[in-house]
Amino acid sequence: MRIFEEIESEVQSYARSFPRVFNRAKGEFMWDEDGNQYLDFLAGAGTLNYGHNNSIFKPLLLEYIENDGITHGLDMHTKAKGEFLQSFNDHILKPRGMEYMVQFTGPTGTNAVEAAMKVARNVTGQQNIVTFTNGFHGVSLGSLAATGNSHHRDAAGVSLNGVHRMPYDGYLGEGIDTTEYLDKVLSDSSSGINSPAAVLVEVVQGEGGINAASTQWLRNLQAVCRKHGILLIVDDIQAGCGRTGDFFSFEEAGIEPDIITLSKSLGGYGLPFAVVLLKPELDQWKPGEHNGTFRGNNLAFVTAKAAIENYWVDDEFSESIKRKGRYVSQRLNEIVANYGEGNFTTRGRGMFQGINCVNGELAGKITRAAFKHNLLIETSGADDQVVKFLCPLVISDENLKKGIDIVEEAIKEVCAKAGSIPEEKVYFSEAS
Repeated sequence: MRIFEEIESEVQSYARSFPRVFNRAKGEFMWDEDGNQYLDFLAGAGTLNYGHNNSIFKPLLLEYIENDGITHGLDMHTKAKGEFLQSFNDHILKPRGMEYMVQFTGPTGTNAVEAAMKVARNVTGQQNIVTFTNGFHGVSLGSLAATGNSHHRDAAGVSLNGVHRMPYDGYLGEGIDTTEYLDKVLSDSSSGINSPAAVLVEVVQGEGGINAASTQWLRNLQAVCRKHGILLIVDDIQAGCGRTGDFFSFEEAGIEPDIITLSKSLGGYGLPFAVVLLKPELDQWKPGEHNGTFRGNNLAFVTAKAAIENYWVDDEFSESIKRKGRYVSQRLNEIVANYGEGNFTTRGRGMFQGINCVNGELAGKITRAAFKHNLLIETSGADDQVVKFLCPLVISDENLKKGIDIVEEAIKEVCAKAGSIPEEKVYFSEAS
């Protein structure tokens, strides 16, 4: 550990929660240098939906490298890129009746968000983007302006402009449809909200606390966007690629975004890769107007294609995610019924769920207790109050049960020592 303490920046975060030197990983497991095995409910913050070193992808990647396949090609046409595009079009877009152009950005999610916001502004001639409370879209300055978390925003060092912040679904209480408020301010010429270029939204807010928008709210949001001629951007970077059960998180709602951002598990193997999907009429970029040295990771093209062709050519994988998601819901509901004095609640859907433990101190104690039992799991939310379940989608039923058992035991231990459990503050009463 000495070299990390000696020269690695203080900005490190996950290393503080899991102070071990890890050197091997497979499926839903990681091992440290001492040979200790850990069950991984972190999954690269949603980057490893298909697990570590997926046995289907690895030989294809090794073969590509052994044959001196293109590693770096800027945005030139390569065989690997063409095969990925063909597979993505044939098995993801066309079966869903989706027609989008694919833009390869720099390989991070925040770069895809930056590009999406930029093209929306350029096409519409408007500057501001509507974003939502507790949203997280990245930490480069444009994406950071759209992000709600003050911990990240305070690090910017400059004013963060160009957005209008609106309340997410449920933010004003369960009985309030916040899209009506959005419609109202857009309809009122004295609201102080200028006509925006786009609305940027996550279907499930991962970093914001596993807040899941209802299907009706998403439909209403799309209706408001269309009424006012505003583009709808869905940030599917963490919630996409199967995390909620369908390949895209918005499929269940039946909405049709104008722009979609994808990254994290898109590459399949954990290799950096991001894209922006945009309706053909919005593809008005001038050549090189948004670029990046590492746009188009050819190694990731290989494993992304393999992920699509091995998991998304039929409904079998999707149905397995939904089945596991129902099991997670059942277990988490049982846990909150038995512990936390009725003050804990569940969040999310599919394989993207969490337990709201009211405050970050309690949630942190729970994740630390789980780590002592060799489970890697993190927290999220404005105050890190939500224990976030984000295991690989390919996890076995046995290990899924084992991981939840460890969390339940950790919650039992922490609650037994906590005395009373604080109640969550209610700011808005339910609408009558």
